[in-house]
Amino acid sequence: MARRALKLASWTSVALAASGFYLYSKEYLDPNDFGAVRVGRAVATTAVISYDYLTSLRRVPYGSEEYLQLRSEIHDLFVSFDDTPLGAASLAQVHKAVLHDGRTVAVKVQHPKVQAQSSKDILLMEVLVLAVKQLFPEFEFMWLVDEAKKNLPLELDFLNEGRNAEKVAQRLKHFDFLKVPRIYWELSTKRVLLMEFVDGGQVNDRDYMERNKIDVNEISRHLGKMYSEMIFVNGFVHCDPHPGNVLVRKRPGSGKAEIVLLDHGLYQVLTEAFRLDYCHLWQSLIWTDMKSVKKYSQRLGAGDLYPLFACMLTARSWNSVNRGIGQTPVTATEDSEIRSNAANYLPQISQLLSHVPRQMLLILKTNDLLRGIEAALGTRASASSFLNMSRCCIRALAAHKKKNARSFFRRTQISFREAFSLWQINLHELVLRVKGLRLASWVLTLLCWLLPAPH
Repeated sequence: MARRALKLASWTSVALAASGFYLYSKEYLDPNDFGAVRVGRAVATTAVISYDYLTSLRRVPYGSEEYLQLRSEIHDLFVSFDDTPLGAASLAQVHKAVLHDGRTVAVKVQHPKVQAQSSKDILLMEVLVLAVKQLFPEFEFMWLVDEAKKNLPLELDFLNEGRNAEKVAQRLKHFDFLKVPRIYWELSTKRVLLMEFVDGGQVNDRDYMERNKIDVNEISRHLGKMYSEMIFVNGFVHCDPHPGNVLVRKRPGSGKAEIVLLDHGLYQVLTEAFRLDYCHLWQSLIWTDMKSVKKYSQRLGAGDLYPLFACMLTARSWNSVNRGIGQTPVTATEDSEIRSNAANYLPQISQLLSHVPRQMLLILKTNDLLRGIEAALGTRASASSFLNMSRCCIRALAAHKKKNARSFFRRTQISFREAFSLWQINLHELVLRVKGLRLASWVLTLLCWLLPAPH
């Protein structure tokens, strides 16, 4: 308990220290000061995962009562069971084992004291957040506690995690590059989850991909397609895509690159109204329709802070948003702004996050984690990722219109418009590829002309 309290106190200290940089002025909020974006992403991420820190799990101590109890049951179920965990997550740890029928499985075991301790941890969290509120009224962090109260019980139920895994596997079954490990229900409980063992390298491990001849750009495209489908089309979103939960490998037999999606405890179910507004907003951002950016940002609760909201969603400066996020790559200058202006607008960010729908918090966290993977792979803000997002938005909005259409003629009309819009995107992507090939050919010709011929 003391260790967990210390972790939360440390987080609170960060919030207090950051507030010390804030100058109480009434100057106009300049969205070009991109420090707000980095802070917004950090705050949004902290909001959803703080309770993870509160329930941080260490290995069950060797020789303890918990250890001996677990070992007595292990020999009845498994031929072999690796004592050293493959990984220790926030609420559980995962071990590799072999069943009596020869199947190799991953065994996710929840710490015995997590259930009993979680309510005390959330209470402590609430007290500390209220203390911050008393000292700095400008900062609104109670939504952090609300999210913890809602999400933690779901993550503690491993049967719910198994159902989520099967649900997402069914909804994304048309993606042949996706692997979701099978759940073994006959051996699973609320606190122990048995699943198919699938090995691979972490999605941000470029060295692993190079050794195994896996195309980094292909993996980045697959990841973008998968999450665009979840967010814009299905409204059922895996919200913890950190590298330990997303593996890559060569599929046995075919040798094709495959993404393995793990840890299905935390999902966000988007309402139809939220999902459609979010589709419209991203369409507006991609095609630089600033009037619609304002409209749909405000419909999602951003109010007059819609420029800041757009920057937080895209992780770009307001200047880049106005020029077109698909047209202007991320520059070193822009990244420098992020580092040099951090914490300038923490009160405004706090206000914004307290007004957006609760669904947005996990979406912001998910976006942040995905961008971290893109940055590690060197594929951040690629044009193909925005085009894939746009395709999903078009399909989702067309499906909604067809569902509400009252005549066959109207549904046919919508289908033709959808097909034409998708064709336009395909054409645009083809033009970009041709330009890229021409540029590469021109550079190669120039190098051959400049470099002396070998003797």
